[in-house]
Amino acid sequence: MAEAAQGRVQAAVEGAVQALERDRIRGMQVRVVPPEPRLPGSAALRQWALRCGTEEQKFLVLCALLRLRVLRGRALLFVSSVPRCYRLKLFLEQFGIPACTLNSHLPARSRGHVIAQFNRGIYDYIVATDEEAPATAPPQPPPRKKGRGATPSKGKDPEYGVARGIDFQNVAAVINFDVPPTVESYIHRVGRTARADNPGTALTFALPEEEESLARIEDALAAENGESMLQPYKICMEEIEGLRYRCRDAMRSVTKQAVKEARLREIKDELLNSEKLKAYFEDNPRDLHVLRHDKPLHPAIVKPHLRNVPDYLVPPSLRGIAKPSPKKRRGLQRLPQTGARRRGGSGSRGSGNPLQSFKYAQRRTKRPAAPTS
Repeated sequence: MAEAAQGRVQAAVEGAVQALERDRIRGMQVRVVPPEPRLPGSAALRQWALRCGTEEQKFLVLCALLRLRVLRGRALLFVSSVPRCYRLKLFLEQFGIPACTLNSHLPARSRGHVIAQFNRGIYDYIVATDEEAPATAPPQPPPRKKGRGATPSKGKDPEYGVARGIDFQNVAAVINFDVPPTVESYIHRVGRTARADNPGTALTFALPEEEESLARIEDALAAENGESMLQPYKICMEEIEGLRYRCRDAMRSVTKQAVKEARLREIKDELLNSEKLKAYFEDNPRDLHVLRHDKPLHPAIVKPHLRNVPDYLVPPSLRGIAKPSPKKRRGLQRLPQTGARRRGGSGSRGSGNPLQSFKYAQRRTKRPAAPTS
């Protein structure tokens, strides 16, 4: 009897433990992270590192690479945070360089649409963040009572950081505007280029405070002979010194308030496109290409003269390579000539110039009458 009772108690305890385990597993969020592939060799992927002394030098070099079109093809620009993402986008807008943003604050449907259009060649540049979701969800504070008419706040998507199955196609270059925090993050970024036997380039900008992170990446990716895979990127700063004042003007225009307004405006626009236009685009899939994500936000003052780079600012060593002038639109067709001009009458060449046909007739001033005695 005692053995039978002990067996029943043990079976009941095991059943309770299994039930608790099932409940715990059901409450867990299971995330499957695909392993990162190894980076291709130096023959397909060329990795460079540029050590910058100041933040201004980062923006100056990037402006020279993109505005002078030294960097050809489509590129991904990675930054460390969402505010930096919009700051870089607004900086590029100052020079007439359209770019999209890709971060965890945008709706999932909008992110997928941005990537799909980028793969079709509609956009050339994407400014992205690779934020990592925490392993355990932080404790949520108790919800506060909101006032009347308040809208619920939407945070970042926790699944954004682990969505590594996204496939970017035909990426010519990856620019790490900010040094990745981990080696895995570097592989995740750089692995988007040099795919399918296509050549690729990876360029990493590093400030003095980012040297430690860059050193860890170099040590982890060192070759068997101990040589670093990241070669130093050599650029003559004296040749692009003429662009520095333009770069400073653009950086001064992109203020913290402008970045805040840009974030709010784009999130509102993307939510509108994602929710209200969902049903329309399902019925009219051909109109989906009209929805673009690289439109200028314009919360900052855009100075038109920054769009054009005069020839004297182009470095002599790049004048045969760089193409600073934007693509010109086709001019308007000339209006048909009037009959008077075709017949060579009063509308002959030169007669319409007011500077040539203007004649000045001097008026005679009236002399005051002589006083009467």
